[in-house]
Amino acid sequence: MAPSLLNNSAMTKTIASCQVRTATIDLRALTDLDLLGEVLARSNDAWNEFVRRFRGLIYRCVSKVICKYESVLASEDINEIFAEVLFNLMRDDMRKLRAYDPNRGSKLGSWIGLLSINTAYDYLRVTTRRPILDRIDGAPEGETTRDPLDDVLEKERWVYLEGMLKDFSERDRDFVALYYGSGMEPEQIAEKMQISIKTVYSKKNKIRNRLVSLVKHAPPDSPIALAA
Repeated sequence: MAPSLLNNSAMTKTIASCQVRTATIDLRALTDLDLLGEVLARSNDAWNEFVRRFRGLIYRCVSKVICKYESVLASEDINEIFAEVLFNLMRDDMRKLRAYDPNRGSKLGSWIGLLSINTAYDYLRVTTRRPILDRIDGAPEGETTRDPLDDVLEKERWVYLEGMLKDFSERDRDFVALYYGSGMEPEQIAEKMQISIKTVYSKKNKIRNRLVSLVKHAPPDSPIALAA
C-alpha cells in the first residue's frame, strides 16, 4: 500500500478514536486541568463544558471591573466583554490557554479570572477613547469632548498614583505634581523649585524610572493599569 494511503488511514483512525474517547468521557466529572487538556485537543464538547464551567467566574470578574462605570456603559457591554474574553482564549491557537502553567501554583480559575479582568480593562481603555454619545441610540450629532468615563478613570489613576508616591520624598512629590500634574515646562519647574535645568532632567528620569518599576508591579486590576 502507498505511504500516503497509510498516513490517511492512520489519521482517520486517530480522529475516530478521539471522537469515541470524547463521547465516552463525562466532561463534567473532569478536573479543571483535565478539561483544559480536552479543550486544547480541540474537542467541541469540552469547549462547551469549559464555557459552562467558567461562565459565572468570567462574569463576576468583569462585573467587578465595570461596576463603577455603569452610569456611562451600556447594559450590553458586559456581554460584549464576555464574548471578547472567549475570543481571546480561542485566538492564536489558544495561545493564552496554552500559556497556563499549573506548576506556578495558580489554579486554572485564577488564570481565567486574571485574563477576564485584563480584557475588561482593555475594553474600558478603548471605551474611554470613543465618544460616549456614539454608543447611545438617538443621541444628537455634534462635537464631543472628554467623556465622563475618561474623567472617572483619570481621577482614579491619580488617587492610585498618590498612594504609590507615599514613599517618595516631599520634594519628589512636589516635582511629580508640577511636571505630571500641572504640566509645567522644565524651565518653570527649575525656577519654582530653585534648582538647575540639569537637575530637573535628571530628577525627571530618576522619578520616571522608579514609577515605571512600581507600575510594572501594580495589580492588574488597579486603575493605574489602564495608563500603563
